[in-house]
Amino acid sequence: MKRVTKFVLDTRGYGLKIFPSDMSNSHWKITVYTDSDWAGDKDNRRSVSGFVLYLMGVPIMWRSRQLTGVSLSSSEAEYIALSEAAKEIQFMYQLMTTMGLKVATPITVYVDNVGAMFMAENVSTSQRTRHIDIRWAYVREFLENKFLKIVFVKSEENLSDGMTKNTSSDVYERHTPNYVIDNEDFLKSTSARTETGRVSRE
Repeated sequence: MKRVTKFVLDTRGYGLKIFPSDMSNSHWKITVYTDSDWAGDKDNRRSVSGFVLYLMGVPIMWRSRQLTGVSLSSSEAEYIALSEAAKEIQFMYQLMTTMGLKVATPITVYVDNVGAMFMAENVSTSQRTRHIDIRWAYVREFLENKFLKIVFVKSEENLSDGMTKNTSSDVYERHTPNYVIDNEDFLKSTSARTETGRVSRE
């Protein structure tokens, strides 16, 4: 309880990072990071999947939850996590297009497991993958239709890494700037942008 209280007090000036990275393009850019542990729960051996969805560099959607079934490999767990994230991507895309916004495609999804990428990009099945439920196989159609593009990212650079496992101080310090910003830094950046805008107008 003391550690939790200390953390709350030390981060009381933090808020969500809401500055778009680039608004010069007419198309809105969605970027997604997905991750999963493997059999992390020692009681039922189910994996935990997680993802973070960025819109123009701003995290607007994230999730961390335990899968409903047991995965037989780390690649399978990562592939299912990718498929779960694909559903949320499709929802966000449909929502934005309904609002009349143009979304850049293909949407880039970062994954840190080569096996999961292979399973998503190849239709052929084997004894290791044929048991995977059909509700997770539709991600292949997104790739064929150029709706999604899967890109490999190192685990230490995967921004959804903290969504699926116990977060060490190293992981916390590495990824926190991608989610939140301190109030003092917010005021400094706001002042700098205001000054830049004033100079450009002059």
